Amino acid sequence: QGQLVESGGGLVQPGGSLRLSCAASARPFSLYALGWYRQAPGKEREWIASIRPSGHPEYAGSMKGRFTISRDITKTTVYLQMNNLKSEDTAVYYCNAQRGERNIWGQGTQVAVSS
Repeated sequence: QGQLVESGGGLVQPGGSLRLSCAASARPFSLYALGWYRQAPGKEREWIASIRPSGHPEYAGSMKGRFTISRDITKTTVYLQMNNLKSEDTAVYYCNAQRGERNIWGQGTQVAVSS
């Protein structure tokens, strides 16, 4: 079915930036819809952004402007660029890949925004 491995999380100060990466072994990579989600302590997992097989990105309304999803097909990797981070962005960030009935999740990477 394939695997997803996230990286790039860590501790960052408010106003800082991080770029998360998700390396995918799912094939064919370009035919999967790829997404990023996050889950803060005590809260439900929420959708951040997705990129369709066509390459078209979509964002949750509250995430527009500060988050950018992209992919590199040659590296079979999807990215999430996060700018102007706030304390409320602290969460575990998960990568997701969907194609038909296949729904794959990564193990998550922790992002902590704190001074």
